[in-house]
Amino acid sequence: MATEKLKIGDKAPDFNLIGVDEKHYSLDSFKDKKLVCVIFSCNHCPYVKAYEDRIIAIQKDFEDDLQIVAINSNDEINYPEDSFEEMKKRAKEKGFNFPYLRDANQTIAEAYGATHTPEIFLFDQERRLQYHGKIDDNWNYPNQVKETYLRDAIKALLTGEEVKIKETYSIGCTIKWKVK
Repeated sequence: MATEKLKIGDKAPDFNLIGVDEKHYSLDSFKDKKLVCVIFSCNHCPYVKAYEDRIIAIQKDFEDDLQIVAINSNDEINYPEDSFEEMKKRAKEKGFNFPYLRDANQTIAEAYGATHTPEIFLFDQERRLQYHGKIDDNWNYPNQVKETYLRDAIKALLTGEEVKIKETYSIGCTIKWKVK
């Protein structure tokens, strides 16, 4: 279970995880991108489902400079909808335009201190944490969003400005930890 969260300015913990495309990815896989956004995600959480189209849109809108990476760390024994096979189906069904990776032993979620899905970690070119929290201020009604925290942080970093809101509380389902 996650104990200590990354703090603003901390270096991104590296990973080597398999994606739904059967390729392995690490932070180095995205060295050509100015920003990397790690999103702890899953298949079954209604919050994640509500945000999927927005995540796809953010990746599309910033594709030259940003790489979103979704990581599913949920226990697949008690939550079979979050299994690797189900992840493949979900990514194909939704048309994910970003890697969707499996953290089967949950060590990456622990390294990041992730506790929720979706939970956002946005890193700059040096792979230092610049924003952590939620995507925006209205998970349920995209047309009523007033604060676009993630988009604002991306824009600030790409224009050399300071991120105004560096942290928000994560909203969503808790990561489903394996019983140890």
